[in-house]
Amino acid sequence: MAIISDDDNKQIKIKNEDTTSSQTTYDMSFENNIRPKKFEEYVGQSALKSTLKISIEAAKRRELPLDHILFYGPPGLGKTTLASVIANEMNTNIKITSAPALERPRDIIGLLMSLKAGDILFIDEIHRLNKISEEILYPAMEDFSLDMTTGKSQTLKSIRIPLPKFTLIGATTKAGALSGPLRDRFGIIHRLEFYTDDELTSVIKRTAQILEIDIKEEGAKAIAKRSRGTPRIANRLVKRVRDFAIVKSDGIIDENTANKALDILQIDKFGLDNTDRSLLNLIAEKYNGGPVGIETIATALGEDVKTIEDVYEPYLVQKGFIQRTPRGRKLTPFACKCFNIKNINDLQQTFEF
Repeated sequence: MAIISDDDNKQIKIKNEDTTSSQTTYDMSFENNIRPKKFEEYVGQSALKSTLKISIEAAKRRELPLDHILFYGPPGLGKTTLASVIANEMNTNIKITSAPALERPRDIIGLLMSLKAGDILFIDEIHRLNKISEEILYPAMEDFSLDMTTGKSQTLKSIRIPLPKFTLIGATTKAGALSGPLRDRFGIIHRLEFYTDDELTSVIKRTAQILEIDIKEEGAKAIAKRSRGTPRIANRLVKRVRDFAIVKSDGIIDENTANKALDILQIDKFGLDNTDRSLLNLIAEKYNGGPVGIETIATALGEDVKTIEDVYEPYLVQKGFIQRTPRGRKLTPFACKCFNIKNINDLQQTFEF
C-alpha cells in the first residue's frame, strides 16, 4: 500500500488494489484523528525532539530545507507521526509512501518530479528499496537532480534534470539493512526508543480525550503497563478496553475495568500476548531454555521470520526475557526470575492464563 498525503489540501490518496474496505478507511481516520500535529502534542522521544527543534529553527533562519533525516527503531514508535510533525513545524507539504510501492523506476521518478521546493518526502521501510530505486535517489539526495538516459545504442545520451530542494525522511526497523552509500547521505540519523509507562500514560490520556472516553488516571496507567512500550499498541488497547467498559462499567475506564479487559484479551502484566508466551514456552519446554535458531522458532510457531524479528523479539530482548547469541535465541535467568521458574520445564504452567 502506498499512501501519498498533502497537508495543504488535507487529502489522502490510497493506492491499494487488495484492501479498500470501510474498515481500512475507519482505521486511517482513527490514526489521523489522534496523530499529534506539533511537538508540544508529541509525547516522548524528548532528546530527539530537542535536537529536531534546533535543526528546524536553523533551517528556517537559513531559508533552506532540513538535511535528510533517517529514523530507525521498532515499529509503532511514531516515525511516520514525527515526519508529519516536522512538516507542520516547517510549514511545508509532506508526501508519504513506502519502499515496496516504489517497484519501478518511473514510480520514484514521478514522485521526485512532483515535489516542490521545501517539500518533505517520507519513505517508510526504506531498507526495502530495490537497487535501481536506491541509485536514482543518490543524485536526488546529494545534488537535487535526476540522472536519466534517452535513446538507444549509438544515440544513447545522459541528461541531468534539476529537482527543487527537498528533505527526504526515511524510516526503517532495520538500519543495518540499509546500504552504506544510502545511509551516508542522511545528515540526521536518530533511533526512536521504547516509551516509559509514564509517557504511555500521557499518550493514552490524550487519545481518550480526543475520542471522548471517560478514563481515570489509574486506568490509563494499567493500560500503559501492558502496552509494550509502544504508542501504537497503547492506542489500540484503548479502543478495546473502551468497548469492554461500555458493556461492563458504564463506559468508565478505571484500573479494575482496564485490568479485567486486558485479562480477557490475554495480555499479561508484562504486556505479553499469546504469541510472546508461545515463543518463550517453546524455547523453555522444547529446547530446554535454548539456544535455538530463529528459523526453527518461526517454523514451530507458524510465523514469518521477519515477523518474529521485527515485531516480537525487540520487546522481549528489551525486557530481558530472551538473549540473542551466535548459536540462537536463549531464555534469560531474568525471565525465570520474573515468572518464578525454579525448573526451566515449569514455564508452561507459569504461562497458563
